[in-house]
Amino acid sequence: MNTFDRIYELHAILHSRRYPITMRELQERLECSQPTVKRTIRKLRSELAAPVHFDPKLKGYILDRAGGDQCELPGLWFSLSELHALLTVHELLSRMHPGLLRQEFSLFRQRIESILKNKNVATGEVFRRFRFHSVGARVCLPENFHAAASATLQRRRLDLRYHNRGNDCLSSRTVSPQRLIYYRENWYLDSWCHQADGLRTLALDRIHDPVMRDEEAMDIPDEQLDSYYGGSFGIFSGPPKHAAILRFSPQRARWVAEEQWHSDQQGSWLADGSYQLSLPYGDSRELVLDILRYGPDVEVIAPDELRCEVRERLIAALRQYEK
Repeated sequence: MNTFDRIYELHAILHSRRYPITMRELQERLECSQPTVKRTIRKLRSELAAPVHFDPKLKGYILDRAGGDQCELPGLWFSLSELHALLTVHELLSRMHPGLLRQEFSLFRQRIESILKNKNVATGEVFRRFRFHSVGARVCLPENFHAAASATLQRRRLDLRYHNRGNDCLSSRTVSPQRLIYYRENWYLDSWCHQADGLRTLALDRIHDPVMRDEEAMDIPDEQLDSYYGGSFGIFSGPPKHAAILRFSPQRARWVAEEQWHSDQQGSWLADGSYQLSLPYGDSRELVLDILRYGPDVEVIAPDELRCEVRERLIAALRQYEK
């Protein structure tokens, strides 16, 4: 019998008894020596926080059920590094607005911290040594996320009102959720809009009064979703219409050459040390913003309409400083 099996066997023995069991009985039941039984009891106490007590009067061991704790053993075993990894993942999820699964994982987190504490390992280092900075994150109401997630997973249609920033209009929609997307610090819902009779991407922070319906959601094949949402650059998806060719200066090339802008991008080094990047796009809005943030370190080579759009935005920005 290996160590883990012996721990589970010991727990089963103690859990089934209303009165203390002697050391001799435990040795016979576990088929091991007294030192091995004692080591197993120590592990059950220290690593799994099981309330195993020794009754000096009856000279036996028993589980203390005074607090009503069932003292169930976990179904999985984790090493110290795995426990740290789980805490880190939990911290990351809890920092993803709106605190994704923070409440659902709270008891699980308490259990991990209890195990680490019994190992004399400080859990505060995770919070001190890891930092998660959100830049550009918008406020997403928890009820919006949970409604979208529930409708997506349960395959139900969703009634909602949606505020479009572009035209500042509020519209009522019924959608069939397809996928939840976490993109650039914000949540989006890829869905089939029954009013528009087409695929649409909705920002969860712009959703109001979401209500899940009993009506079954329309399912769009994964191949169609991948083709529509993965074919072009950015969150403004759709079939690619153009291929942008961007040339980055030698100073910026060292960074851009190691970045992935799109799964179908192509890049090459040029003789002067600059870097040329080509990628498909259908809607230029997000791409233009990414190009502008590189300022003089990037030039749009093609297509002409993208080059003109970026040029006009740069001229308009320069006018802000002419005075």
